Amino acid sequence: MSVQERLAGIEQAFGQVFGDSQGLTIGRAPGRVNLIGEHTDYNDGFIFPMAIDFDIVMAVRKRSDRMVRIHAIDLGKTVEFSLMTPLTYEPREGWSNYPKGVLWAMQETGVRLPGMEMAFSGTVPPGSGLSSSAALEVATAIVVQKLVGFQIALPALARLCQRAENDFVGMRCGIMDQFISLVGEKGHALFLDCRSMAHEQIPLQLGTYKILICQSGVKHSLVDSEYNRRREQCETGVRVLAEKYPAVRALRDVTLEMLGSCERQLSPVVYKRCLHVITENERVLKSINALKAGDLVAFGELINQSHDSLRDFYEVSCEEVDLLVELAREVPGVLGARITGGGFGGCTVNLIRADAVHDFTGYVLPKYKEETGIDAQIYLSTAAKGAELIQMR
Repeated sequence: MSVQERLAGIEQAFGQVFGDSQGLTIGRAPGRVNLIGEHTDYNDGFIFPMAIDFDIVMAVRKRSDRMVRIHAIDLGKTVEFSLMTPLTYEPREGWSNYPKGVLWAMQETGVRLPGMEMAFSGTVPPGSGLSSSAALEVATAIVVQKLVGFQIALPALARLCQRAENDFVGMRCGIMDQFISLVGEKGHALFLDCRSMAHEQIPLQLGTYKILICQSGVKHSLVDSEYNRRREQCETGVRVLAEKYPAVRALRDVTLEMLGSCERQLSPVVYKRCLHVITENERVLKSINALKAGDLVAFGELINQSHDSLRDFYEVSCEEVDLLVELAREVPGVLGARITGGGFGGCTVNLIRADAVHDFTGYVLPKYKEETGIDAQIYLSTAAKGAELIQMR
């Protein structure tokens, strides 16, 4: 579907729900796939994601009162609440907490918000690990920012969206998803230092290779609680390491030698969590060097190592995703395959030769269906542009 067709659909749905579609501010924000650097962002580490060709489109306009009405076009559901009372989490309509959380975070910074009507639709597959939640947060942030007329720099806007997810929704994610959704550039992946926020757009020159995303079709219910538990385990490791090395503020500051010297003071589980994060940061830096040198084979091997570490040390994979990775690695032309996203389901990311995509589809999908009974989905995506205002009427 073209951009114009999607805009027409947004306007039509907005008019059906809210009476007309005049005076709209419309924007879009993409999802993301993380190429390498998983569970490092909340440890002040390094990440390397790219924005993808799947996004959330959001339309908004002011109301004369302090009521907010939000319509999820794809779900056919509407929620409403008043800005005259404190905004609170809504457990029954979970999707609504992402835009509501952004409004809450804006209020927390001192922004006075008007009432508004909002409608959105998306192509980011929900529950896939491609960050539909961050895309929804960022789309909300850019259109409301324009609507209200306040200015905030992109890193701070990413932090605001992250705070909405951390403190309002209760998912203690790092900054990666919101940041790449805001600043992604077409044809580039983003190298980000999550402590300093220094970043570099790295041209994704893959030649005859492509990024293939494979959705496992599973999302285990423990993802949120286990994600938060992994973060707590990393923080436990930091506290132990800081007793011997006072300069340690996060696992970003820890070397393998330092970790080894404290192994006896760490539980086996916490040691494994720390080991993954430390080696994953190293893999990100090696990946950047490999790509700059045009060494896709080395990049693919680092992708493979990342999955093995996430499976064995961070323990955020699952049987279905491990199977997808194993099958993918059996296909000639696949240089690397790993889980991507928070874990416990979701998607794999694969570095694959373009002429091997047909073989991947013909081998991996039926084998996976035979063993799991699940139809996996495949998406090919180039590195896409980040969030933008696309139309005002």
